This record gives sequence, C-alpha cells and structure tokens, in this order.
Amino acid sequence: MKPYLAIVQKILNEGFRKKNRTGVDALTIAGAIFEHDMADGFPLLTTKKVPFRLVASELEFFIKGITDKEWLREKNNHIWDEWCSPAAVPYSNDPAEQARMKAERELGPVYGWQWRHFGAHYTAHDKPPAGKGIDQLARVIDLLKKDPDSRRMIVSAWNPLDLGEMALPPCHYSFQVTVIDNKLNLLWNQRSVDVALGLPFNIASYGTLLHLLAKEAGLGEGKLIGFLGDTHIYVNHVDAIKTQVSREPKKLPSIKTEKFSSVFDWNFSDSIIEGYDPYPAVKFDIAV
Repeated sequence: MKPYLAIVQKILNEGFRKKNRTGVDALTIAGAIFEHDMADGFPLLTTKKVPFRLVASELEFFIKGITDKEWLREKNNHIWDEWCSPAAVPYSNDPAEQARMKAERELGPVYGWQWRHFGAHYTAHDKPPAGKGIDQLARVIDLLKKDPDSRRMIVSAWNPLDLGEMALPPCHYSFQVTVIDNKLNLLWNQRSVDVALGLPFNIASYGTLLHLLAKEAGLGEGKLIGFLGDTHIYVNHVDAIKTQVSREPKKLPSIKTEKFSSVFDWNFSDSIIEGYDPYPAVKFDIAV
C-alpha cells in the first residue's frame, strides 16, 4: 500500500534519532495519518508477506477479552510471548528476567479486557472481573444497529487505573466507528507506532474489525484511518525496510467471511484472504 510506504519514506527522510525504553534507538517523527479505502482491497501489505492467521487470531483474542498468553500459544501465535503483566514479573532488559517474562502467561488487563470490561476490577486471566464494568464493544454494536448516525461509537483501551498491571500500555489505544452514506468507517488512534513490525499488523487487524462490524450491521465497508503519534522505525530495521520501499506494491487481496452470525461468535479461521501475492517476508528483530 502506497500510504504505508509514504510513511516509511517520510521517517527515513526526516526521522530524528531518539532513545527509548527498549535500548534500541529509533528514527522518529511526530505524527502521521494512514488512510485506506476498503473499496481498493483488503489492506494487507504486499511489499512483504504479512501472516494473516496471526493478525486474525490476535483480533479474536481481543474480541473475546482474553488475557491468557497461553490461548495464543495454543494457536501457534507467539506475538505476545515476550511480555507479561509487570505485577507477575516486573519489566526488565536483563536476559534472565526476560526469560521469566516469556514463561509467564498472565498479561493483565490488556486491550480486549478493556474493550469488554472497562471499569471493572481486574483479578486474573483465569478469574472473572470484580465489580461492574462496561462492555464497550457490545455498546458500539448496539448503537450501530439502533442509531448508526451516532458520533459516540468509541472503544477505549486506555485505562490509567490499570496501566501498572498491563503487559504493555496499549499502543493503539482507541477506535471510533462512524457511518457515512451507509458505509462503515473505522478510525483508530495509536500513541506508539513500530512501523516495520507493528503497523502492518495494526492496519490488517483494524481492517478485519471494520469488515466484521460492517457485516454485523449490514453496512458497506468505507475507510480505514489511523491517527499515529510517536511514529518510528528502529535503527536495526532500517536496512530491511529499505528493501520494502524499493518494491512496487502489488494488487491488494480481498477478505471473505462466509460463516458469520455475530462478531462475538467469530472464529479467526472463519475469514480467509483471497488473491494474496506478496513479496517474500522481511526479517525484523523485535525490540522488547
């Protein structure tokens, strides 16, 4: 997608080298906007292979409000392996402590838990929440069906009271749905943007969520827009991402979900990508 590559090129041209908590410097710009019209195809990068199975299974993990890392591991999804709740194992750059972080299954009240239980008290991955919370995702779906012109269809994962228990404070911290001309548009906000590794996943994940919400509400698919904050490329990713910039984007694939009753019953294997012909994968080391 050319909008993604334009963000990459802007960082390579203008990014300021900046230190951060990971210990790996990053070229950084203050703010960017990603915009894609779903009529142009499903937003899965073609300049490198992006594993949709991992994107979709993580999204199901969020939708179901699960906080047990083992649920992902059982599906051969290891994108959360390096992190855990700091209440279980405090964050550290020490290799021995990072091994303990990897072994711990408790993620704390991350993304999906906030989507489904905002305001309740988090107890543990294997225990129900204490107190009364708000199912923000269910509320948005209800509004979509009853009042699609509402401008209040917002889901937030940013809960300052719970940040100290989260494996990671949410990078993509909120999203809004708005319906215009019978098309559902999804706009997400992101405070910290790992452009090489994270952003392609975020784009595909919210593209999938847009697709599912549109099916749920019987609406067309409109625009996917990301408002990006601290937008960066880690210095150890620069050489590899230049390979992507040199590649001419190919035709985007399509997404197909035939077996569908509701967002909440959706299984990641229910959606398939058709016509995907990407360039080979590009290896990037993760900054923990």
